[in-house]
Amino acid sequence: MSACEVCLDRCALIAALGGRIEILRRERQYIRSVLELPDEQLTAAVAGGGALLRRPAAPAVRDALLATAAAAGLMVICRHDALYPPMLSEDASAPAVLFLAGAPEHWCALAGVGGPARPPIVAIVGTRRASADGLEIARRLGRELSVAGVTVVSGMALGVDGAAHDGALAGGGRTVAVLAGSADVPYPRRRRQTHEEIVERGAVVSETPPGAPVFAWNFLARNRIIAGMADATIVVEAAERSGSLVTAEMAMDLGREVGAVPGSPLNWRAAGTNELVRDGALMVRDAGDVLERLLGPQMPQLALSFPDVPPALAGILEDVRNGTDTVSELAVRHGGAAAVQAALMDLELQGHTARASGGRIVPAGP
Repeated sequence: MSACEVCLDRCALIAALGGRIEILRRERQYIRSVLELPDEQLTAAVAGGGALLRRPAAPAVRDALLATAAAAGLMVICRHDALYPPMLSEDASAPAVLFLAGAPEHWCALAGVGGPARPPIVAIVGTRRASADGLEIARRLGRELSVAGVTVVSGMALGVDGAAHDGALAGGGRTVAVLAGSADVPYPRRRRQTHEEIVERGAVVSETPPGAPVFAWNFLARNRIIAGMADATIVVEAAERSGSLVTAEMAMDLGREVGAVPGSPLNWRAAGTNELVRDGALMVRDAGDVLERLLGPQMPQLALSFPDVPPALAGILEDVRNGTDTVSELAVRHGGAAAVQAALMDLELQGHTARASGGRIVPAGP
């Protein structure tokens, strides 16, 4: 654990001022602007004129912070560490310290730190009250981006966020969850299994120290980490007023790509995403749109690799994902109806395809 004293002091200060920062949020202060403030200005802002003076954290406070993290099994990474995400460090409001749950080698590969190569990183966010179609779109985006070697970042919330993580886990496990509370505590609790899988195969991060109280502003602060880590932020279903739109706004502030999945004008869940598309966001129909924008000519080669599917089945799965949806059409290209029926049975058992109305073959979520 190589976090420096300056960053540990800042982390301890933010934790100590958590309740006062929440008051600023209720007064509609922009959280990123608050968290950009230097220590003295921050303490003056939360004290309403400077009554609260900042004092350096004692060595005992730093030691306690590190000991608590170690007891929770968390790695501590500060802004001056080589393992801190370079994209995130471009944000002046970014946290001084990140607490990491998961294997360091997984974090290095997913965040592109500690080595010469950085993978594309895409954030997928959206409403907690997602429709069935929205959940399937988020799963499919997460899965196909993960298969293509892209790191999927989200907030592990119910709805779109959790579906994106599920898809990424099914596609190879290339996913990072950013939590508002401590990285070692699943939130929401019903996502405990997802949390365990991400810790095992990906990474979970947070700026909140173990045991610290969690306020509403922590969720907004979490959003800036999601947007700050990513090359692009994709919104799947969002109402007119949505935390997902705040994440997209943060991404735009950083000069990052923003995309949105359009929907029916009659669907309240599509009001926010349709507005983003109207205002110039990338229209996202599938993972190919994202990959094309991020990877250009490399996109087809990456998008068509299915490492978890046997080669004998990969061609059929590719055709199904490209819109071929009947046994008769698949049979023409893949050795006859009997061979295709057997392959489809295997693909269904593995969770890659499903039967829709009229016997159509469609891609399935995990």
